[in-house]
Amino acid sequence: MINVLFFAKYREQLNMDSLQLDADFSSVQSVIEALKNKGDTWHQVFTQSGLMIAVNQQMAKLNSPLKDGDEVAFFPPVTGG
Repeated sequence: MINVLFFAKYREQLNMDSLQLDADFSSVQSVIEALKNKGDTWHQVFTQSGLMIAVNQQMAKLNSPLKDGDEVAFFPPVTGG
């Protein structure tokens, strides 16, 4: 299984903080494509610019590989003043 976490505005937009997916995803991009297919809101969230990604609490890229047991987190860019 791959544990997927959503933070900040993504958590609010999707109305959930996490979900689990089968481990048959080879990369972060493949997870995003599957999530975008879950419906209009999901598609909007995962086509927004600035999507930040972490795999096992390390910053990651779309082509970052995944394996069974990984944790993938999605969060918006950090801003502040």
